[in-house]
Amino acid sequence: MQSLPHHYHVHARGSTEGEIRLGADGLPELAATAPPEFDGPAGYWSPETLLMAAVAGCFVLTFRGVARASRLDWARIECDVHGVLERHEGRNHFSRLTVKPHLVVRDAADEHLARQCLDKAETACLVTNSLTADIQLKPRIEVIEDA
Repeated sequence: MQSLPHHYHVHARGSTEGEIRLGADGLPELAATAPPEFDGPAGYWSPETLLMAAVAGCFVLTFRGVARASRLDWARIECDVHGVLERHEGRNHFSRLTVKPHLVVRDAADEHLARQCLDKAETACLVTNSLTADIQLKPRIEVIEDA
């Protein structure tokens, strides 16, 4: 890892209506709009869905690093994130996020270590650490002997 602080720069551009384009140097552009909940069209990424994707992606990448350092033998992980956006004191914000990782391990003897790694990933995830929402971890660990 490079020494801190790290700096990230992205840009967004758009006109009076329609999709906006999100980009960063060296990355493909993404089209985004307001979500259907804010009268945007279906079928596009929105700032809200991108935030949930950032949480899920950060959790999986953080878990990967924690598992490697802990020498956990695992096969795969999927992570669903459910966010609740509410209005409080005149401001919209995400009040709750439920992070639901589904981890597959190869040996039942690794379940305890797997749970520890999932808990540590929750604590170390920099995206969720940057949010004020209540974060709930609801993991599921599955053992598949020949995974």
